[in-house]
Amino acid sequence: MKRLLAAATFAAFAAFAAPTADAADLNICVEGAYPPFSEMNSAGDVVGFDIDIANALCGQMGKSCELVVSDWDGIIPALLERKCDAIIASMSITEERKQRIDFSTKYYNSPGRFIAKEGAGLTDDAAGLAGKVVGLQRGTIFQDYMDGELPDVELKLYGTQDEVYLDLTAGRVDAIFADSIAMSDGFLKTDAGKGYAFFGRDYSEVKYFGDGAGIGVRQGEEDLRDAFSAAIKAIRDSGEYKTINDAYFEVDIFGG
Repeated sequence: MKRLLAAATFAAFAAFAAPTADAADLNICVEGAYPPFSEMNSAGDVVGFDIDIANALCGQMGKSCELVVSDWDGIIPALLERKCDAIIASMSITEERKQRIDFSTKYYNSPGRFIAKEGAGLTDDAAGLAGKVVGLQRGTIFQDYMDGELPDVELKLYGTQDEVYLDLTAGRVDAIFADSIAMSDGFLKTDAGKGYAFFGRDYSEVKYFGDGAGIGVRQGEEDLRDAFSAAIKAIRDSGEYKTINDAYFEVDIFGG
């Protein structure tokens, strides 16, 4: 994975997106625990693809933005309680979530997959996972899928994706299920991921996995929603999106 100097981008963001006379400030909720999309670096700064996209969109919109790190479990409540104005945290656009919040158009889309030890011989169905423990981040589309389609498989739920990886390598779960891009670049390509591999198919059923990751805003704030959608298109058209994408990934993760 090619890494962007996101810490420098973050440090320079105040200058990059300095407020103008008619620009409104926005607080953006981010997670900070979902590498390579969002994570804390050794200096205590939040960095990653989501962070660089947030910065780019705020700059495109002419807004000064402050990033608000929030636990995944509390990120929608934080938006609804007006602790932030938008969520940029790899949140999939699903019908269930649209009952509570609104979304921009997608800014990327990647399928889910399973990972286990190489040679474990697991298959991604009820029979292949019988008697096994699958680890995943709670409150995610991946939990929704397992609850809906494989309800008899034992799950172990975690607050962050990093905790999922730790228990896989510690042998406390047999397999994990999450976003394929996040796991490829945030786990399999790291030292901790050596000896582990994907198994089974790609998962992208709209019923569970939605239409890609979008920017969450409160219902009734259509102007802000549409401004984010327009900014996503603008950074795609200008090539800024590609620059950010290519700094992290070897393929275009925007999706078809």
